[in-house]
Amino acid sequence: MEPEKKSFFFSFLQSSSAKAMFSKATANFVRQVDPEGSLIHVSRVNDSHKLVLMGLVVKRNRIWAWQRPKYQPTDFTLSDLLLGGNVLRPGVSETEFLTYKGTYSDEHSGKLDTEAAHISVSLEGRSTSKLQSCFGKLKKEELDVKKLLSDSDSRLVDMKHVLVKQLEKRAEVLAVVKERILTTSSCSVTLTKKQQCTFQGLLGLLGLLGSSGKVCVKDTNNIEVDSDVSLEIPSDTVIAYSILELEIKKNGHYDICLQPGTIGGFEEDSVSTSRSFIDSFDTVDGKSNGLMIPEEAPPIVLQDGSLRKDLFPLAELPHSTRCALIKKLRESLKDRPALSYLQCVLEELCCGETVNTAFTKELPEILRKTIVLDLLELDGLPQYSQSDVPAPLKAAHLLVSAMEELSDETLRLLSESQSDFLAALDTLMNSFSGSREPLSIHSLPVLLQDNQTFQQAEKLLGSISVTLSRDADQLWIEAGDDAGVLPLVLSLSIHGLTLLCI
Repeated sequence: MEPEKKSFFFSFLQSSSAKAMFSKATANFVRQVDPEGSLIHVSRVNDSHKLVLMGLVVKRNRIWAWQRPKYQPTDFTLSDLLLGGNVLRPGVSETEFLTYKGTYSDEHSGKLDTEAAHISVSLEGRSTSKLQSCFGKLKKEELDVKKLLSDSDSRLVDMKHVLVKQLEKRAEVLAVVKERILTTSSCSVTLTKKQQCTFQGLLGLLGLLGSSGKVCVKDTNNIEVDSDVSLEIPSDTVIAYSILELEIKKNGHYDICLQPGTIGGFEEDSVSTSRSFIDSFDTVDGKSNGLMIPEEAPPIVLQDGSLRKDLFPLAELPHSTRCALIKKLRESLKDRPALSYLQCVLEELCCGETVNTAFTKELPEILRKTIVLDLLELDGLPQYSQSDVPAPLKAAHLLVSAMEELSDETLRLLSESQSDFLAALDTLMNSFSGSREPLSIHSLPVLLQDNQTFQQAEKLLGSISVTLSRDADQLWIEAGDDAGVLPLVLSLSIHGLTLLCI
């Protein structure tokens, strides 16, 4: 990559990261105040004005069962969708919520030493970041559901409404905004980053000139980059909300799903490709699936090995393509915005959608050609129907989607893992598939018999709340209560990366 292009690429990713500040701040807020509840964080400030009470939100289920649904606010309210009658006026109650201020810190470091012939190079880097969210005093507005039910009694949905017709084709779910959390005064989200890199080169000229003397040239460079980005958020900005899904009949009658966990949708929807992916994977509910917990839960990876088979087209790619692809994926593992963007592009392609190239068009052509798609031997950003998505594209999307579910710490550890280590760990995790019984210590891959490498495996699995233990005779693995689907997605990530390293 040309230097000026590379510089543009990194500045682009930094700007994308800045745009994600609000989303990270609101996601952290929801995790802190309502971790197991119904609140949904607002990912874009621009969506705030659409999130009015009784406003319509589209819920889109994702391709893989472990992926959380996506929520897209619309420009319509429930009143816009109903035939006849007067305009619905939502009953609203307003209460003080809480005062919120949060600080989240992250630190990464790495070191590389290499030596070849008479040249040695040392590269050491450290990065720290701190995200501060000062939302101040918040208020909650809640919809009077009883009044809504009374006012909309006997009203029918206009099945010819453009929004309804579009959603019917996609088998998506409509929902109404039930409550929302808003700021009451101007507030801020601040991201502070500090990056430091030390480069040291040592050149030895011993004997190169046929002399018994020794000449050394030593050069050390220190590079420090500090950035401080602050977003000012106005009052009455929605940072979180909850919804009630709608169940809509073919004749226009509808019900509001009042019970928690009740799923809405359109009557007699055709089963989409993405939905069938989820149905074929119904052993995972996004919360309780894991290894060796509870008794009825499947073991570590899944008894259904079809997902591992879906990754196999990666191994059939040409060697040069696999090498280039694994390099790009390792880079993405270190940059959450880049990984998320790649996942979005692949998902849109696999769902037969037209790719939103708003961000892609900002990149020079040379950089667009390095975004994985061309490495899969695809021409640019094509559009496929759901029935003819190329197998390598499906496999790449499965791999990237699994990696995106992992924490930043797990992604960092994966990015630092060598191919032989990944292959050994892949063999080990696959050995536990379909069995809750401990394994013989002799089944431990040779590479993992080294204490230091075994500790590396323990650290990687520990990052997803999974414990790897051994004694003189046996080897076992078990997950903590909060592991959820992480053992599955880590196993798929390791297997996919291993296939690319073959």
